[in-house]
Amino acid sequence: MDSSHPSQQQPETRLVTSGRDTKAQKGFVNPPVFHGSTVLYPTAEDLHAHRGEFTYGRHGSPTTKAFQETLMALEGPQCVGVGIVPSGLSAISTTLLSVLKTGDHILVVDNIYRPSRNFCNGMLARFGVETTYFDPLIGTGIDKLFKPNTRAVLVEAPGSQSFEMPDIRAIAEVAHARGALVIDDNTWATPLFHRSLDQGVDISMQAATKYIGGHSDIMFGTISANAKTWPMVAEGIRLLGVCAGPDDVFLALRGLRTLSVRLAQHHRSGLEMARWLASRPEVARVLHPGLESDPGHAIWKRDFTGASGLFSIVLKPAPQQAVDTMLNTLKLFGMGFSWGGFESLAIPFDCDAYRTATKWSPGGPTLRLHIGLENTDDLKADLDRGFAALKAAM
Repeated sequence: MDSSHPSQQQPETRLVTSGRDTKAQKGFVNPPVFHGSTVLYPTAEDLHAHRGEFTYGRHGSPTTKAFQETLMALEGPQCVGVGIVPSGLSAISTTLLSVLKTGDHILVVDNIYRPSRNFCNGMLARFGVETTYFDPLIGTGIDKLFKPNTRAVLVEAPGSQSFEMPDIRAIAEVAHARGALVIDDNTWATPLFHRSLDQGVDISMQAATKYIGGHSDIMFGTISANAKTWPMVAEGIRLLGVCAGPDDVFLALRGLRTLSVRLAQHHRSGLEMARWLASRPEVARVLHPGLESDPGHAIWKRDFTGASGLFSIVLKPAPQQAVDTMLNTLKLFGMGFSWGGFESLAIPFDCDAYRTATKWSPGGPTLRLHIGLENTDDLKADLDRGFAALKAAM
């Protein structure tokens, strides 16, 4: 194997080497941050023809090109283009507006990121697009939900609160036979651990705010598309006028360079903490597809090469006040509505109020945990203090 050729390199190497041109960068390892809107043309003929590698700041710069080339190398050969947008929700909204039109129907997994549901129920509904939600475990049974006007299927694997694992391969096979697109929110695993475009997905989106950024200091979104869908996505980005600021692009590229070592640690620490929590008397169930006991483990093992640090636990029945006392006792686990950074987080959640295709009845209070890069013994001690406070408050 010729490891000097990018196509023969392992993902960790491609993350470090892709999108770099040290000669053009005057010898510097990292590309400069281009702050700019106007791009000057050398001749009137070039101006008339819009001829040039870069034409206007909103359409890209050497900084954005470096990021796009690096992410494309990670996504694999099915990826022909990467769109850059200001947030994960912007990636979702831009994608859906790019491929849907009035009169279309979309199938959406019932454990989808809640803002995605809000967008479907709000703006898409106002634009005359119908949404039907489906059981994450439906598999090939999704065939019964298709209508003549079903244009796309939106999945998230696993769901970012309840962590059911849909069978993307089976869903994609049915969808493509019906002439529909498959769109995946791949934020949890990133293309490092799940190359969803290789699994039959047409468009893979990420809230790069999370693991790609990795340091809880940017808002960023990406849209990776195959040959069939990239023209639609590119046109949607152009018509909607969305773009990300150059400093955020630079920070996202910096995060990509270290993604493999950070995710490896999140994977190890997450599984260690999940197994430890599964042994705790206060915990009824751990929702983590990387655990052998999880219903989605077989699909995860087949399609994924790793797990991130995000999962949920179901506590044994306890009053809300006792759970709040536990959360208030924690020192290393912060409370905040994000994840993917270096810090550990814990938030309570209840998705029963907004799920429509399935019933969420976990049997006890639920907490979503993000396992950061702290020492796991310290995290266990922090949770141990929290559980003691939970018990004392009951």
